[in-house]
This record gives sequence, structure tokens and C-alpha cells, in this order.
Amino acid sequence: MRSENQAGRLPAPPSPIADDGDEAHFCRTCAFAGACQAVGYGKPELRELHCLVEHVGPFRSGEHVFRTGNPFRAIFAVRSGTVKTSMVDKEGREQVLGFYLPGEVIGLNAIYPEQFPCDAIALETSHFCRFSFPAMSALAARMPAVQSHLFRLLSKELGSASLLAGDHSADERMAAFLTDLGQRYATRGFSGTEFQLSMSRGDIANYLRLAAETVSRVLSRFRNQGLIQVEGRQLLIRDPAGLRHIGRSLLPD
Repeated sequence: MRSENQAGRLPAPPSPIADDGDEAHFCRTCAFAGACQAVGYGKPELRELHCLVEHVGPFRSGEHVFRTGNPFRAIFAVRSGTVKTSMVDKEGREQVLGFYLPGEVIGLNAIYPEQFPCDAIALETSHFCRFSFPAMSALAARMPAVQSHLFRLLSKELGSASLLAGDHSADERMAAFLTDLGQRYATRGFSGTEFQLSMSRGDIANYLRLAAETVSRVLSRFRNQGLIQVEGRQLLIRDPAGLRHIGRSLLPD
């Protein structure tokens, strides 16, 4: 963990930007690298998969990657940046469904009914790998590791959504959210304790089903308890174990 500078400010962590890899190595944020390497697939063995990839972007903050009702033809793996998914009800109220970091896949919830059920909006300048889903499905049928990984990604997304339906306190929700965010960054080789909250307080509150002022109060309380340091959108988790303990009922064992 890096120390504060003399002014007491948090140093800015490096931005999580994907590299392009090379002929033998995966990009650092490849959404499929871990699953494929675990069963012995290297990049040369996955030449067909990489032939399906189209690099798209940049999408600037506020721009749509896809919109509700667009035909489903592809899934998107985040190469850099952060994305939120949301839907708008008949009264025009937005509901934030999730946030996606480098190495994570958006669009899997559109497999049925073959159109996107939500909007995907860049929260900062973002780039993606775009995978043709019909072509990927055909490839996955011949490569069990790819198929299994797709199922795991879909299962994880469904499980994350169900957690928010429980009766949990604001402290539990926020602690679990920050802990999960840190773990997801760490999985991709970035700092799991020092990162930028690219989403607004309002978006976090919407996602956690809390009021925006409640989010601000909880963050202040966590800071006073020595669990975190927060300055603007820069966050430092000072006590990961303490934060995890508060959110343990919402986190996997």
C-alpha cells in the first residue's frame, strides 16, 4: 500500500488499461484468459476465438455502448474504463443494475429474448472487445472451457443481482460493495485497496437501493472508523478485513 503524500492526499493509482498482448500472451484484462489457461489453452490454441474479436471504442463518459431494445448480436468485454448498466421504468426513473470493470463481460443478459434489456453507458473513456455471439456459441460448443466460462459469467451476474434483494443495512451493503469492487480489481492484477470510484454517489446509491445522502453518511462513518480514506472519487481501503467483516452476509465465503 502506498503512503500518502506530504499534503495528506491520496496518490492517484494507475489507470486500469488493457495491453494488446502479443502472439503468445493474452491481454492483461482478457475476459477469457483465466478459464482457458486453467485447462491448458494458450493464445495460439485460441486463434479462432481471437479472430472473432473486434476492438471497439473509445466510448466517452455518458455514451451508450448499447441501448435497451437493440438486437442482441454480440457481447462486450471491457478492455479499459468502467461501464454501468441501467434501465428506465415507465415513469422515467433509472434503476442501476451493475458496474463493469476491465476484464468483465456485459450483454449476457440479452441472450434471451435476443435483444438488450438495458442500457450500457460508459462512466469514463472505455474500450471493448466485441465478440459475435453466434460465432462464439459455435466455437464454445467445440471448446468446453469457453462454454463453461460463459455459463459461469452468466451465473455470477444472476447471483450478484439476487444479493441486493435481501434485508441488509446500509453499512452492510456499502461494505460489501467496496470489498467486492476491490476484489474484482485485484483479480485483474490492479490494486485491490486503492482505486477510483468512477461511478457517482448517486449511481452507487441507486444500485444499492439507498438514498444518496445515506451513501455519503456511510462513507463518512467508515472514514471516521479508519476503514477507508476517500478524497473525491479516490478511495483507499485501510482495513480490508474490517470492511469485509461488516459486509460478510452479502459476500461469498
